Amino acid sequence: MQANALIKWLINTISIMLAIKWVPGIVYSGAWWGILIVGLIFGLINTYIRPFVKLFALPLLILSLGLFTFVINALMLMLTSWLSGEFSLGFHVAGFKAAFWGSVVISLVSLILSCLMPPKEAQ
Repeated sequence: MQANALIKWLINTISIMLAIKWVPGIVYSGAWWGILIVGLIFGLINTYIRPFVKLFALPLLILSLGLFTFVINALMLMLTSWLSGEFSLGFHVAGFKAAFWGSVVISLVSLILSCLMPPKEAQ
């Protein structure tokens, strides 16, 4: 179980690093270890806050055939940016457009990296 959490944390961190590289408006200017904490914060937000937001947004998710999930993901990335600012970690998302495209990049990279991992039965 702990190895699985570590793998998810590393996948989140790598995904965020690639979003920083590819999406204009997402920047990181902190120490090398700070991006690891940003990945942890993002993982905790997605684990504990995102399910409640999705529950309350369920009618919008149904009406949009699930496309509203991209908006929720962008909001979670903006929340990560805000918390990073509170802890002076150097991660910043400049607006909703950058958060939206950053969430798309993070979702795709996470999906690809997760598919490359061995199945749970093999671990």
